[in-house]
Amino acid sequence: MKKVSVLILTAVLILTATSLALGQGVLKVATEAGFMPFEYVDAETGALLGFDMDLIREIGNVLGLEVQIDNIAWDGLIPALLNGNYDCLIAGITITPERQEAVDFSDPYFESVLTVVAKTGSGISNLDDLAGKIVAVQINTTGDFAASDLFDAGDVKGVSRFDTVADAMQAVIIGAADAVVIDLPVAEAYLEANPTGALKHSGPVSDNEFYGIAVNKNNKELLGQINSALATLKAQGIYDAIYQKWFGGM
Repeated sequence: MKKVSVLILTAVLILTATSLALGQGVLKVATEAGFMPFEYVDAETGALLGFDMDLIREIGNVLGLEVQIDNIAWDGLIPALLNGNYDCLIAGITITPERQEAVDFSDPYFESVLTVVAKTGSGISNLDDLAGKIVAVQINTTGDFAASDLFDAGDVKGVSRFDTVADAMQAVIIGAADAVVIDLPVAEAYLEANPTGALKHSGPVSDNEFYGIAVNKNNKELLGQINSALATLKAQGIYDAIYQKWFGGM
């Protein structure tokens, strides 16, 4: 009985916290700002910038809510949402069946694929070339899932997991890993921001995957509002303008 009571109390607290936040005209959002061009910290101003950041702020405008965004660790995003600390998450989060068991997702707002990043001249250009190699990934991403599947099948030597994309890339640069499996737009943005020529990416190496905004399963009302706002932004051409701003040159 105590366990049931605790679960009920937890659910009530989560719903209450969410209602209070939205009732005060605030949408509390969490992200992990190491996923350029979707979310990153401006080195000069400290502002959170990127495609996702522009999109969630425009969603807030449509809903008439002030958007407050916190930058937290990637691995803490879903736990923080489930604890009621935030109303939603936007962080280039791929919609997967496993994640859908824990949270609800908005309608997809971005389509992506995975790629392999390796040293220029390494001869690594696809997943098959990773045989016997050590693969670096950001922990609990679809790149991690793909590399883990390769490891379980005996196709790679090992998987090194890092908290950030930058740390995974650095592992390849210093020779601690042979390649990174990562989302293609993020690889392109990283290489554009670090044009040393030391690394290259292979192009698409996976099926398409889709990003969604994560919402607590207890908050169907907010989920519907976010989906409605996304549809409005697309109908008004605002979504296309944001997309062109961040990906028009890629």
